[in-house]
Amino acid sequence: GIDTPLLGFSATKSVISALTGILVRDGRLKLDQPAPVAAWQDPDDPRRSITIDELLRHTSGLALGSSLQASLGAAFEPVNRMKFMESDMAGFAESASLETAPGSAWNYQDGNYLILSKLIIDAAGGKPADFLRFARQELFGPLGMRHVTLEFDGAGTPEGSSQMLASALDWARFGQLFLDDGVVGGKRILPEGWVPYSVSPTPNAFVGYGAGFWTNLGDSR
Repeated sequence: GIDTPLLGFSATKSVISALTGILVRDGRLKLDQPAPVAAWQDPDDPRRSITIDELLRHTSGLALGSSLQASLGAAFEPVNRMKFMESDMAGFAESASLETAPGSAWNYQDGNYLILSKLIIDAAGGKPADFLRFARQELFGPLGMRHVTLEFDGAGTPEGSSQMLASALDWARFGQLFLDDGVVGGKRILPEGWVPYSVSPTPNAFVGYGAGFWTNLGDSR
């Protein structure tokens, strides 16, 4: 029916990307700044240099395996343990060591977006209700998205890699925001340049993956 909730799977990442963009718009995050993850703040921790851009583009280098391999049956990938066995998914992702230097290699894995989800909820106030209030006030409300359900892990962090449900019309409203360069009703929701940034292919990514969006432009070089 018209209001049937449809699971977004990895289109949920596009919503997390948009919410990240809103924080960038407000100056609360910067793409090229190291991600403010408390567990990474030791001066000798090599993860301290991981940026917001690298999380969005799956070039963080964290050793969590590949979500592409996990979806194809590699059940023991660490990212699957995160999704199906850990109550604190973001905490598990943040605890991973580096497999490659940040920014040096593309590896699509859902832990990047759990970490971004934790950064967003922390910026919003730290509680699930705070995240929902922020998302509704800054994104869903202005777009008229009224049939949205967000699922949270056991620690209260949004499962921002895959677990948002919305009606078909609400998903269409979200897509229209990007077709309209981040503007709705004459009001700019996403910062200037965020839409072309989001769909600019990441080097060496499958089908030109951008910053939260599959571009379907072919593998990027």
